Amino acid sequence: MSDYTSHPVRSVDEVQALVGGEPHAIVPHKLFDHLEPRSREFIARSPFLLLATSDREGHLDVSPKGDGPGFAFVEDEHTLWIPDRSGNKLIFGLRNILENPQVGIVFLIPGTEETLRVNGRAELHAAPAILEKLEARGRPAIVGIRVAVEECFFHCAKAFKRSHLWDHASWPDRFRISFGELLAPRMGKDVESVAKQIDELVEEDYRSGL
Repeated sequence: MSDYTSHPVRSVDEVQALVGGEPHAIVPHKLFDHLEPRSREFIARSPFLLLATSDREGHLDVSPKGDGPGFAFVEDEHTLWIPDRSGNKLIFGLRNILENPQVGIVFLIPGTEETLRVNGRAELHAAPAILEKLEARGRPAIVGIRVAVEECFFHCAKAFKRSHLWDHASWPDRFRISFGELLAPRMGKDVESVAKQIDELVEEDYRSGL
């Protein structure tokens, strides 16, 4: 039997000891309660973010959001807007925000190993003015996610250096995901035919539904 769970960690003090003690005195100074100028510049250059949400019971969801650089709109140093566009209509993240407004965001810029983390409280808005402000490819956003910023800081590059994420030479062959192969067996029909139809629908949506 595995002994992987033979040493459970149950206290903050234990965790702090495992990571080597208290943070260096300089570390707390990187935490801001607003979007300072370098953070705003990073967001203006970022084409991709990950939005973490939770319902009132703590069930989590992390949703990728992406578009042209600067697709997330900084209204001021305390306010950030994220567009929600067409998708699978499951609305996990949007539903969570209605139940629990606390969100966490990670912004990325391709080729830049540091990331920007933003935490705050989110609201959903559908005023035409903000949906048009968040438009892309001639289409307004479906919903605007307004984030009142509570914490903001840059995260160091160690995870990206360890993973070689932006090192093209280390990239493996593309891992192909076929939604048809995933879904057709669960639908109890002609698997090969239905899988092909599903994959064709997905590809068409990629071409015309962004």
